[in-house]
Amino acid sequence: MSKDQGSSEAQSDSELIEEVLEQAAENDAKEEVTDEVESQVQVETAEKEEETGSEQESEQVTVEELQKQLKQAEKKAADNWDKALRIQAEMENLKRRTQKDLENAHKYGLEKFAKELLAVIDSLELGIQASTSDAPEVVALREGSELTIKQFESVFAKFNIEAIDPMGQAFNPEQHQAMTMQPSADVDPNTVINVFQKGYILNGRLIRPAMVVVSQAVKVSNEPVESKKDKPDADSINLDEQA
Repeated sequence: MSKDQGSSEAQSDSELIEEVLEQAAENDAKEEVTDEVESQVQVETAEKEEETGSEQESEQVTVEELQKQLKQAEKKAADNWDKALRIQAEMENLKRRTQKDLENAHKYGLEKFAKELLAVIDSLELGIQASTSDAPEVVALREGSELTIKQFESVFAKFNIEAIDPMGQAFNPEQHQAMTMQPSADVDPNTVINVFQKGYILNGRLIRPAMVVVSQAVKVSNEPVESKKDKPDADSINLDEQA
Protein backbone atom coordinates (compact mmCIF):
# COMPACT_ATOMS: atom_id res chain seq x y z
CA MET A 1 0.00 0.00 0.00
CA SER A 2 2.81 2.37 0.89
CA LYS A 3 4.44 1.74 -2.48
CA ASP A 4 1.28 2.55 -4.24
CA GLN A 5 0.86 5.71 -2.28
CA GLY A 6 4.45 6.77 -2.95
CA SER A 7 4.14 6.19 -6.60
CA SER A 8 0.91 8.11 -6.76
CA GLU A 9 2.42 11.03 -4.86
CA ALA A 10 5.44 11.05 -7.18
CA GLN A 11 3.12 10.96 -10.16
CA SER A 12 1.09 13.84 -8.83
CA ASP A 13 4.21 15.88 -8.22
CA SER A 14 5.45 15.26 -11.70
CA GLU A 15 2.09 16.25 -13.12
CA LEU A 16 2.11 19.42 -11.09
CA ILE A 17 5.60 20.20 -12.36
CA GLU A 18 4.51 19.57 -15.90
CA GLU A 19 1.51 21.78 -15.46
CA VAL A 20 3.68 24.48 -13.98
CA LEU A 21 6.11 24.16 -16.85
CA GLU A 22 3.31 24.22 -19.36
CA GLN A 23 1.84 27.32 -17.79
CA ALA A 24 5.26 28.97 -17.75
CA ALA A 25 5.75 28.08 -21.41
CA GLU A 26 2.32 29.42 -22.19
CA ASN A 27 3.11 32.63 -20.34
CA ASP A 28 6.41 32.96 -22.18
CA ALA A 29 4.62 32.40 -25.47
CA LYS A 30 1.98 34.94 -24.55
CA GLU A 31 4.67 37.43 -23.61
CA GLU A 32 6.48 36.83 -26.88
CA VAL A 33 3.26 37.27 -28.79
CA THR A 34 2.51 40.40 -26.81
CA ASP A 35 6.00 41.74 -27.48
CA GLU A 36 5.65 40.97 -31.17
CA VAL A 37 2.25 42.64 -31.30
CA GLU A 38 3.55 45.68 -29.46
CA SER A 39 6.59 45.93 -31.73
CA GLN A 40 4.39 45.55 -34.77
CA VAL A 41 2.04 48.21 -33.45
CA GLN A 42 4.99 50.52 -32.82
CA VAL A 43 6.29 49.92 -36.36
CA GLU A 44 2.89 50.59 -37.84
CA THR A 45 2.53 53.70 -35.71
CA ALA A 46 5.95 54.95 -36.80
CA GLU A 47 5.08 54.25 -40.43
CA LYS A 48 1.79 56.09 -40.05
CA GLU A 49 3.58 59.02 -38.43
CA GLU A 50 6.12 59.06 -41.28
CA GLU A 51 3.34 58.88 -43.85
CA THR A 52 1.46 61.67 -42.09
CA GLY A 53 4.60 63.84 -41.98
CA SER A 54 5.35 63.20 -45.64
CA GLU A 55 1.74 63.98 -46.52
CA GLN A 56 1.92 67.25 -44.59
CA GLU A 57 5.19 68.14 -46.30
CA SER A 58 3.73 67.26 -49.68
CA GLU A 59 0.66 69.34 -48.86
CA GLN A 60 2.88 72.30 -47.90
CA VAL A 61 4.96 71.98 -51.05
CA THR A 62 1.84 71.68 -53.14
CA VAL A 63 0.33 74.85 -51.65
CA GLU A 64 3.52 76.81 -52.24
CA GLU A 65 3.68 75.62 -55.81
CA LEU A 66 0.04 76.48 -56.33
CA GLN A 67 0.57 79.98 -54.95
CA LYS A 68 3.58 80.45 -57.21
CA GLN A 69 1.64 79.19 -60.23
CA LEU A 70 -1.25 81.49 -59.29
CA LYS A 71 1.03 84.53 -59.20
CA GLN A 72 2.52 83.60 -62.55
CA ALA A 73 -0.94 83.11 -64.03
CA GLU A 74 -2.11 86.48 -62.66
CA LYS A 75 0.95 88.23 -64.10
CA LYS A 76 0.45 86.56 -67.46
CA ALA A 77 -3.23 87.48 -67.42
CA ALA A 78 -2.36 91.12 -66.64
CA ASP A 79 0.16 91.19 -69.49
CA ASN A 80 -2.35 89.69 -71.90
CA TRP A 81 -4.99 92.18 -70.77
CA ASP A 82 -2.60 95.06 -71.35
CA LYS A 83 -1.75 93.72 -74.80
CA ALA A 84 -5.44 93.33 -75.59
CA LEU A 85 -6.14 96.94 -74.58
CA ARG A 86 -3.22 98.19 -76.69
CA ILE A 87 -4.37 96.20 -79.70
CA GLN A 88 -7.92 97.45 -79.24
CA ALA A 89 -6.72 101.07 -79.04
CA GLU A 90 -4.58 100.59 -82.15
CA MET A 91 -7.53 99.09 -84.00
CA GLU A 92 -9.73 102.01 -83.00
CA ASN A 93 -7.09 104.49 -84.17
CA LEU A 94 -6.66 102.59 -87.42
CA LYS A 95 -10.41 102.55 -87.91
CA ARG A 96 -10.66 106.31 -87.34
CA ARG A 97 -7.73 107.00 -89.66
CA THR A 98 -9.20 104.79 -92.36
CA GLN A 99 -12.59 106.43 -92.01
CA LYS A 100 -11.00 109.87 -92.17
CA ASP A 101 -8.98 108.90 -95.23
CA LEU A 102 -12.13 107.66 -96.94
CA GLU A 103 -13.97 110.87 -96.11
CA ASN A 104 -11.06 112.94 -97.41
CA ALA A 105 -10.94 110.82 -100.55
CA HIS A 106 -14.64 111.53 -101.17
CA LYS A 107 -14.30 115.23 -100.34
CA TYR A 108 -10.99 116.04 -101.98
CA GLY A 109 -10.81 113.47 -104.77
CA LEU A 110 -11.38 116.26 -107.31
CA GLU A 111 -8.61 118.49 -105.98
CA LYS A 112 -6.09 117.76 -108.75
CA PHE A 113 -8.76 117.97 -111.43
CA ALA A 114 -10.01 121.28 -110.04
CA LYS A 115 -6.48 122.72 -110.01
CA GLU A 116 -6.12 121.89 -113.71
CA LEU A 117 -9.38 123.70 -114.47
CA LEU A 118 -8.29 126.82 -112.61
CA ALA A 119 -5.74 127.57 -115.31
CA VAL A 120 -8.53 127.58 -117.90
CA ILE A 121 -10.64 130.00 -115.84
CA ASP A 122 -7.62 132.26 -115.31
CA SER A 123 -7.05 132.41 -119.06
CA LEU A 124 -10.69 133.32 -119.69
CA GLU A 125 -10.60 136.07 -117.05
CA LEU A 126 -7.38 137.52 -118.48
CA GLY A 127 -8.96 137.46 -121.92
CA ILE A 128 -11.97 139.41 -120.64
CA GLN A 129 -9.72 141.98 -118.96
CA ALA A 130 -7.75 142.42 -122.19
CA SER A 131 -10.83 142.78 -124.41
CA THR A 132 -11.46 146.48 -123.86
CA SER A 133 -12.30 147.28 -127.45
CA ASP A 134 -15.87 148.04 -128.50
CA ALA A 135 -15.54 146.19 -131.78
CA PRO A 136 -18.41 143.74 -132.37
CA GLU A 137 -16.05 140.79 -132.64
CA VAL A 138 -14.33 141.65 -129.37
CA VAL A 139 -17.66 142.24 -127.61
CA ALA A 140 -18.96 138.87 -128.81
CA LEU A 141 -15.77 137.18 -127.67
CA ARG A 142 -16.01 138.86 -124.26
CA GLU A 143 -19.64 137.85 -123.82
CA GLY A 144 -18.83 134.25 -124.78
CA SER A 145 -15.99 134.13 -122.28
CA GLU A 146 -18.25 135.50 -119.54
CA LEU A 147 -20.87 132.83 -120.25
CA THR A 148 -18.18 130.15 -120.17
CA ILE A 149 -16.95 131.41 -116.80
CA LYS A 150 -20.52 131.34 -115.44
CA GLN A 151 -20.84 127.71 -116.54
CA PHE A 152 -17.58 126.90 -114.79
CA GLU A 153 -18.82 128.60 -111.63
CA SER A 154 -22.09 126.64 -111.66
CA VAL A 155 -20.18 123.37 -112.07
CA PHE A 156 -17.81 124.37 -109.27
CA ALA A 157 -20.76 125.16 -107.00
CA LYS A 158 -22.12 121.60 -107.48
CA PHE A 159 -18.83 120.18 -106.18
CA ASN A 160 -18.39 122.73 -103.35
CA ILE A 161 -15.57 124.63 -105.04
CA GLU A 162 -15.70 128.29 -104.03
CA ALA A 163 -13.74 131.26 -105.33
CA ILE A 164 -11.86 133.63 -103.03
CA ASP A 165 -12.05 137.26 -104.19
CA PRO A 166 -10.90 139.30 -101.15
CA MET A 167 -10.98 142.75 -102.71
CA GLY A 168 -11.44 145.31 -99.91
CA GLN A 169 -11.22 142.66 -97.18
CA ALA A 170 -8.69 142.32 -94.40
CA PHE A 171 -5.61 140.31 -95.28
CA ASN A 172 -5.94 136.65 -94.21
CA PRO A 173 -2.60 134.79 -94.33
CA GLU A 174 -4.42 131.44 -94.33
CA GLN A 175 -6.18 132.20 -97.63
CA HIS A 176 -4.22 135.09 -99.17
CA GLN A 177 -0.71 135.36 -100.54
CA ALA A 178 0.69 138.89 -100.42
CA MET A 179 2.63 139.69 -103.57
CA THR A 180 3.55 143.22 -102.51
CA MET A 181 2.54 146.02 -100.15
CA GLN A 182 1.63 149.58 -101.10
CA PRO A 183 1.17 152.60 -98.87
CA SER A 184 -2.43 153.83 -98.94
CA ALA A 185 -4.21 156.49 -96.93
CA ASP A 186 -7.66 155.58 -98.26
CA VAL A 187 -8.00 152.21 -96.48
CA ASP A 188 -6.85 150.67 -93.22
CA PRO A 189 -3.49 148.93 -93.11
CA ASN A 190 -3.41 145.22 -94.04
CA THR A 191 -6.34 145.61 -96.42
CA VAL A 192 -6.44 143.95 -99.82
CA ILE A 193 -6.40 146.76 -102.42
CA ASN A 194 -5.83 144.64 -105.53
CA VAL A 195 -6.29 140.98 -106.55
CA PHE A 196 -3.88 139.58 -109.12
CA GLN A 197 -5.40 136.09 -109.08
CA LYS A 198 -8.41 134.62 -107.31
CA GLY A 199 -8.05 131.81 -104.81
CA TYR A 200 -10.21 128.70 -104.50
CA ILE A 201 -11.26 126.32 -101.73
CA LEU A 202 -12.66 122.78 -102.03
CA ASN A 203 -14.94 121.66 -99.18
CA GLY A 204 -13.22 124.10 -96.85
CA ARG A 205 -9.69 123.11 -97.90
CA LEU A 206 -7.55 125.69 -99.64
CA ILE A 207 -6.42 124.49 -103.07
CA ARG A 208 -4.96 127.83 -104.17
CA PRO A 209 -4.42 131.08 -102.25
CA ALA A 210 -5.48 134.42 -103.68
CA MET A 211 -2.55 136.54 -104.88
CA VAL A 212 -3.15 140.05 -103.59
CA VAL A 213 -1.66 143.48 -102.96
CA VAL A 214 -1.90 144.62 -99.33
CA SER A 215 -2.04 148.18 -98.08
CA GLN A 216 0.26 149.61 -95.48
CA ALA A 217 0.19 152.80 -93.47
CA VAL A 218 1.56 155.94 -95.06
CA LYS A 219 4.74 157.10 -93.37
CA VAL A 220 4.43 160.69 -92.14
CA SER A 221 7.69 162.59 -91.70
CA ASN A 222 7.99 164.26 -88.30
CA GLU A 223 10.97 166.47 -89.29
CA PRO A 224 10.09 170.21 -89.33
CA VAL A 225 10.30 171.90 -92.68
CA GLU A 226 12.95 174.62 -92.57
CA SER A 227 12.34 177.80 -94.55
CA LYS A 228 14.85 179.26 -96.92
CA LYS A 229 15.24 182.29 -94.67
CA ASP A 230 16.55 180.13 -91.85
CA LYS A 231 18.98 178.25 -94.10
CA PRO A 232 22.14 180.13 -95.14
CA ASP A 233 22.99 180.10 -98.79
CA ALA A 234 25.85 177.97 -99.99
CA ASP A 235 27.46 181.00 -101.65
CA SER A 236 27.60 182.94 -98.43
CA ILE A 237 29.12 179.97 -96.68
CA ASN A 238 31.80 179.73 -99.33
CA LEU A 239 32.53 183.46 -99.12
CA ASP A 240 32.93 183.25 -95.37
CA GLU A 241 35.30 180.32 -95.74
CA GLN A 242 37.39 182.23 -98.32
CA ALA A 243 37.54 185.27 -96.08
